[in-house]
Order: sequence, then C-alpha cells, then structure tokens
Amino acid sequence: MHERLISGTETLEDLSVTSALRPQQLEDYIGQPQIKENLTTAIQAARGREEALDHVLLYGPPGLGKTTLAHIIANEMGVDIVTSSGPALERAGDLVGLLTNLKAGSVFFIDEIHRLPRIVEEYLYSAMEDFSVDFMIDKGAFAKSIKLPVQPFTLVGATTRAGKLTAPLRERFGIFYHLDFYPDDELVKIVNRSASILAMPIEPDGASEIARRSRGTPRIANRLLRRVRDYAQVKADGIITVAVADLALVALGVDQCGLDELDRKLLRTIIDFYQGGPVGVEALAATLNEESDTLVDMVEPFLLKMGFLSRTPSGRKASQRAYTHFNLQPAPGGLFE
Repeated sequence: MHERLISGTETLEDLSVTSALRPQQLEDYIGQPQIKENLTTAIQAARGREEALDHVLLYGPPGLGKTTLAHIIANEMGVDIVTSSGPALERAGDLVGLLTNLKAGSVFFIDEIHRLPRIVEEYLYSAMEDFSVDFMIDKGAFAKSIKLPVQPFTLVGATTRAGKLTAPLRERFGIFYHLDFYPDDELVKIVNRSASILAMPIEPDGASEIARRSRGTPRIANRLLRRVRDYAQVKADGIITVAVADLALVALGVDQCGLDELDRKLLRTIIDFYQGGPVGVEALAATLNEESDTLVDMVEPFLLKMGFLSRTPSGRKASQRAYTHFNLQPAPGGLFE
C-alpha cells in the first residue's frame, strides 16, 4: 500500500521534525485533559515517595501522542528513557540486556507492545512485578536458571490494539490511559504552536481549516501543515490563509471532512457494489485490492468515529452521512428505507 498523507502512522519525514515539535512537559501538552490531570497526580505522588512510577499502558489510534507522553513521563520524573518496539525485540536476550542495563527509576518505553513475541513477553512478567529476570542458559540436562536483578523501573507500553495484549501482560500494568481523537479546537492550538515553532506565517482561519481536515490526529495536523506551507511558499505569498489551505488540501486529495482517496473508495465500494451493505471486510479488501488489516487498522477507525460507517455482526454498512457526503440517495428498499 502506498503511504497515505492522512495516515496516523509515523513516516521518516515526521521523524525529522518530531524532536522540534514534541512538547517536553505536561503543561505544554495540548489535549487529553483527563489523562493530563490523572498523570500529573500519579507523577507527583511517585516523586513524593521517591519511587518509580507504576507501569503505564497507553492505547488508542496512531498519531495521538502515546510516544510523546512516554517522553514527558520520563522528563517529569527526571529520569532516563530507553525506547524499543515489540517487533524489534525478537529474542529474549535482547530484552534481558535492555532490562539489566536500566538505571533506577528509568522509563522503558515499548511501542507496539502487542507485537512482542510470546517467549520474550514472558520475561517481562517477573521484571515488572519483582524487578528480576530468570534467564535460562544452556539446554537440556545442562540448563540453568540465573536470577538477574533489575533496577526498579517504569514500563510504558503503547499499542493501537489493546485487545491483542495477553491477559497476564495487561494485568501487570497499574495505570491505563486511552487516547481518543482530538476535537478541532485543540487541533487548532496544536497547528498554531507548530507553526510558531517552525516560523510559518498562518492566519487563524488557515489554522482552523487545517485542523478541521486533520481527522482528530495531531500527527496528521502537523503533516498537513508542512504540505500547506510548501504550497503557500510556491503558489501564494507564503502566508497560510483559509483559501490557501483549502486549495492546497484539495490538490492533495484531502476533502472537507478529511477523507482521502482510499476512504472515499471504500465508502463508494460499499454503496455502489454492495448497495450500502452489509459486506464483510474480506470481501471489501478483495474488491479494493488492499489487505484487510489495513482497512481495519488504518481506514475504518476514523470513518466509524465520524459516523460514515457502521460495523455490524453481518458486516460493514455505509451510513446516511456517507450518502449525504457524496450527494447520493439510498436505493429504494435499501438500508435507510
């Protein structure tokens, strides 16, 4: 699948500007007010007791700030952060090496924690509970178990699919935070903050237009801001106005509701080929020539959130809002008759 402009997944280009745009303290973090309040209390309590913060699980769609929150936790606690990801920890030795080298109180951040291999995950259990690791050396009759001490640490796990976590791992987290899509007013603040950091001239209406099409996701808002900046620099006077933002985003295929070509294709396929649904995700994937996981993880969440799509036991259905978006009427005898 080609890289989508409005995908919440981080790209190499995003990485090049992440460090400049990422807030370092909770007071600078925009959005998720309930999480900020609860996290502030938990951090202050842990610092007051001079203990490591309890293990934290962050879950929600990509691009909402899970990695940023992990770095903020480390900064607020005044400790080091060690980062890795589930797919990168292929062998138990990789995990044990990282754990035994942690300093006291450190934050150990594992992105995509649901993708940890099961045999590697099991080494986390004793480390999270008892701050030790039972590591096996040799095999067969010569096998031995060595208990390796681990300094008290905070595991911060991030996942877009909390349901994929095994129960033993999930139960060892003490703090759970679900990050949800951002309202437009908070995205406007994020766009203005990023524009200020990157020295981009932007008008209030221009920031609002970008925020409105950012699918409730800060990472997408920052990515669209950079693309609109390019358009303004080359085809306008360098200032991001509402007209410039609209022209740039239309040229990039992002419509008034933040839908791109794949979103529109999926909805039109349900409407045109399957009379509005219901239709199974495998049939949709085959018709669109896409992987079913791509549709479930990267396309459907926003369409469901915004009411363009409904997911039922019998399959996916296009909603009345989807028909309205394309200026269509449901067929006689269809879903809305």
